Amino acid sequence: MVETTTKIYLDNAATTPLCGEARRAMEPYWDDVFGNASSPYAISRAARGAVDAARHQIANLIGAHPDEIVFTSGGTESDNWALLGTALAQDKDAEKHVILSNIEHPAILETAETLRRIGVEVDFARCDENGTVHPDEIEKLLRESTFLVSLMMVNNETGVLQPVREIAHLLKETKVLLHTDAVQAAGKVLLNVDELGVDLLSLSGHKIRGPKGSGVLYVRRNTHMQSLLRGGPQERGRRAGTENIPAIVGFGAAAELAKSTFDRNQMHLLNLRTALENELNTIDGVVIHGNETQRAPHICNFSLPGKRAESVVLNLDLQGFAVGTGSACASGALHPSHVLEAMHVTLEEAQNSLRVSFGVQNTIEEVRQFIDALKIKIKN
Repeated sequence: MVETTTKIYLDNAATTPLCGEARRAMEPYWDDVFGNASSPYAISRAARGAVDAARHQIANLIGAHPDEIVFTSGGTESDNWALLGTALAQDKDAEKHVILSNIEHPAILETAETLRRIGVEVDFARCDENGTVHPDEIEKLLRESTFLVSLMMVNNETGVLQPVREIAHLLKETKVLLHTDAVQAAGKVLLNVDELGVDLLSLSGHKIRGPKGSGVLYVRRNTHMQSLLRGGPQERGRRAGTENIPAIVGFGAAAELAKSTFDRNQMHLLNLRTALENELNTIDGVVIHGNETQRAPHICNFSLPGKRAESVVLNLDLQGFAVGTGSACASGALHPSHVLEAMHVTLEEAQNSLRVSFGVQNTIEEVRQFIDALKIKIKN
């Protein structure tokens, strides 16, 4: 058994522990029901049935039709496909333009560079100091050649909710498609694709206590896009490759659990974040980012006075706490978070920022222990 010193895990925006329901649902598909879902015999028909059941479970989580759910390897693939698949579906000789925001996940921002290489013009809508991208920022960038707007539902660094529904209303009388990266929203924010008005929506299993390597792209009926993975006829010809049955089944079980426990979990997460922020507000010099606008309940991004994030995170790790930095410095990068930079946070505050993100398994007592450890670190 692998040993770990982490006793209190507070980085659930990075990943979440696998829930028991997902683990139990996956077990038969490792050994007993190992068939290829595309084959015609009994063991494969059982696998196909499991995939179809998971498709219904995930569709139910977001208010979609099951045939609008396409399984992927995770949120990154779903984001890549949403942008590139719609771009490749455009007239080859036509001018092509997309609008993104300057606070998107790297899965979107890095794909923007690929879009440019294939002749698509890309504009970035700016957020305000609270980390919100307002509809008028999108509106002033719209062109005749715009075919897609992509705006995340919940920012992964700050938890700030974006006005996706309002953007959809803005685009309603146009032919512009709307994609939202809802990876951080699922299970924490109510999602209904019809109420949101989106055409494409990305999900990731491991952010809702499902397995890693599982994802979904919701594709509204009659949305024209090209496949990125070519080969067999899987996923109704939209994504080739033998299905990862255990991961798909686990994702479905996690989605069903997230749906059935949503109200209780949302209140629990909000109570945890409120308890944390009440304590943070008693510490001189602490700045909580994005707290003056609507946020998902599970993320708190804050800066400590005079304390570099990397040092604090390493020290907390030695004490058994797992938290994230609120900037790209966690990977050794020299530049602070592009999200905090876009919010006009000072360089020092960005370099001193931490991200605490809660899961349903966390407790108020763990929050108290974390605050005690943090206050000791600040004094030293």
